[in-house]
Parts: sequence; structure tokens; C-alpha cells
Amino acid sequence: MQPEFVQAAAGFAVMLALIALRAPIGLAMLVVGALGYVYILDWAALANYLKTTPFHLFANYTLSVIPLFILMGALAERAGLARDLFAAANAVVGRKPGGMAMSVIAACACFGAVCGSSVATTATFGRAALPELRRYGYDHGFATGTIAVGGTLGILIPPSVILVIYAISTEQNIAKLFMAALIPGLMATAFYIVAIWLTVRARPHLAPAGDAITGAQKRDAFLNVIPVMLIAIVVVGGIYGGVFTPTESAAVGCIATLAVGLARRTLDWTRIGQSLRGTAETTAMIFAILLGAEVFNAFLALTQAPVLLAFWIAEQGFAPYLVMGLLLFSYIILGAVMDELAMILLTLPVFFPVVTALDFGLTGEETAIWFGILVLIVVGIGLTAPPIGLNVFVISSLARDVPIASTYRGVLPYLATDAIRLLICLAFPGISLWLVRLLT
Repeated sequence: MQPEFVQAAAGFAVMLALIALRAPIGLAMLVVGALGYVYILDWAALANYLKTTPFHLFANYTLSVIPLFILMGALAERAGLARDLFAAANAVVGRKPGGMAMSVIAACACFGAVCGSSVATTATFGRAALPELRRYGYDHGFATGTIAVGGTLGILIPPSVILVIYAISTEQNIAKLFMAALIPGLMATAFYIVAIWLTVRARPHLAPAGDAITGAQKRDAFLNVIPVMLIAIVVVGGIYGGVFTPTESAAVGCIATLAVGLARRTLDWTRIGQSLRGTAETTAMIFAILLGAEVFNAFLALTQAPVLLAFWIAEQGFAPYLVMGLLLFSYIILGAVMDELAMILLTLPVFFPVVTALDFGLTGEETAIWFGILVLIVVGIGLTAPPIGLNVFVISSLARDVPIASTYRGVLPYLATDAIRLLICLAFPGISLWLVRLLT
């Protein structure tokens, strides 16, 4: 084995060992990357690198979109917009068997257009919808599993923080990635609803029918949901229509969400302060991982292992779809045991050169965008798949009386549809690229 691969493999092994010992992910990447940098060069080179890299990394204007989208989601959660979405969806299908579970999925999809975070979406609907599902006799594992899976729509439906990170890491256009994510995200919503319908047909006791909704209740529910739908249309439509850049769209969305919350008196200074603190904590965590990944990736670049691996695979003549399938399978395995953001930042410097060196009959930009959507899908799978599905742990922290094994059983029908959706999007790149080609 070439020395370059030995150095890179040793770096990965030490970093994973530190993470297994419960070291913060960002710190583990930073320490291993710095020591590897020194091993290949010297301390003076590392000091010179650190003198400029953190400033240029965090001075990047594109990064400002991350705290803005996080703040918009935090304000929307505390303004009660998730409850309004759930009530409106429930007014349409809630009285059917499994209808309330379908309402959760539909509401999560709409909320994803103003949030961009899977964890926030899961936690929000865990508080807004889980009590109602329990009140109507839903199986506890099926209820918590539905909310955990619905939470993944927070990143599958644009805007998505994960896609922003991918765009920055691979130097792609954020707006085009948001366009490409829309159809696969809507497919996920439709597939999850079909999974509920099939599951309830086979096992009706899991999701009983709800109460009938009166015409007045439906009218009130739809009136309450108009503001959040307008915010979603402005945020997403503004990006797709070229009216706003993603950063401008996020800023407009924050102002609109704040205005709606203040006008309806569901936001006060205490809740606004909580939103700001939560945004600061989440942003700091993301930026710490970004810095650690930047240093670790600089170490990988010095080893030249990613480029050599890409050249080696290209020379072997492997079928492009076989290589892509293996990379996606690796993401699913890693996503079951690693934080999704850290996994993406760690693997992209290795996987992205490999993918762009393959010939799928697409342009380089189209291949990068398509790969980003496939990565997004497998990240969503990792958020709910055992043994470490982050969304499952989030909902379990809110429903401590529900065994986590029951929640994982509730997730299984949805994971089956995720596998089908991944195969469809892998086999037909045009599904992800159709809107990009239409609007650009």
C-alpha cells in the first residue's frame, strides 16, 4: 500500500477512535488534522495555515445562510406554526384510519420549507402532534416512528442546512441544489403517505380513525395556516424565481416569521430570546465541525490520497453506477454510527473527486448536483436507521415511556420506501435535474 493511503487511513482511524471515546467531533477532526499536517510538513507550516484559514472560512458570505435558516426554524417552532400545519392537514384526512399520521407527514413537509433542520422538525412535531396521536389510540411505536421519519423532511424539502454545507464544501450553487431537492423531497412525502396507507390496511389497530371535523373547524384551521404557507412560498419561490439569493431569502423568511409570531401574539421577548440562544448554540456547533473538517481535509489533501484514489478507480474501468452504489452504501453504513454533518464533511474530500471522475453522461455540474441529492437521501436514511438514528433518539427523549426498539419497528415501513426512492433517483438522474434544467 502506498504511503499516502497509509497516512490517510491512520488519520481516519485515530479520529474515529477519539469520537468513540466521546471526544467532540469538531475537536477530534481538528486535533488529528493538525497533527497529520505537522507530520507531513512541520509546526511552522501549520501555524501559517491556521493564521489565515479560520478567518477566510468564517468570513465566507455564503455561510451566513446557516444561522438565518436555523433562526427561521426556531422562530417558526416557538410561534406555533407547526401546530397550525398539523391542524390544517388533520382537518383534511384526520378522520380516516391512519389520517393523523398522514397529517404529520404533510405538516412536516410544509414545515420543512421554513425550517431546514431535521432535528428541529422532529422535536417540534414531537411536542405538537404526539399527544394527539396518543389521545386517539395510535400505537406508540408507530406514532413515534412516524414523527421521526417526518422529521427527515426538514432537510429533504428545501431549504436544507445539509445542502448548504454540501454546496459550500463542493463549491456548487445553493439555489440549484435547492431546485434539485424539491422533487425527491415531494417523492419522500408521497412515499411515506403510501407507506402509512399500506401499513394501516394490513394492521388497522396501529392507527384508528379520528373524530369528524366540522366545517367551521376546517375553515379556522385553513385560515390559521395561511401565514406559514405564504412564508414558505416567499422563501422557496423567491429562490427558485431568482428574486432572492438563498441568504436574502433566509433573511426575509426570518423577518416574516417574526412578524407573524408578533402579530398573532405567539412570540414574546422570552421566546425570541430562546430562539436566538438556540440558534447561537447550533451555529457554534456547526461552525466548530466546519473548522475541524477544514483542517482534517487539509491534511488529507497533503497526503494526496483522495486524488490518487480517484485516478485508481478511473483506471480500473469499473462501471460508474457500481462505484456510485458502493459509495452510497458506505454512506448508509457510516450514517448509522456517525453524525451526519461530520460524515459529509469527512467523506466529501475523498468521495467527491471519485464521483466527478466518472462518466454518467452528465456535465460536471449536473453530476455534482445529482450526487448531492443522493447524499441528502442517504443522510435522511441515516437519521432514522438503527443503531444510531438521531431523529429516533430525539423523539425517544420526548416519549421516554416508549421503548426505542418500538420506535425502530415503527420506522421500518418508511425505510423500505426510502430504499425504493434512492434506487429510483439513482437510476434516473433526470428526476433530480429536471427542475434545474427547466429554471436555469
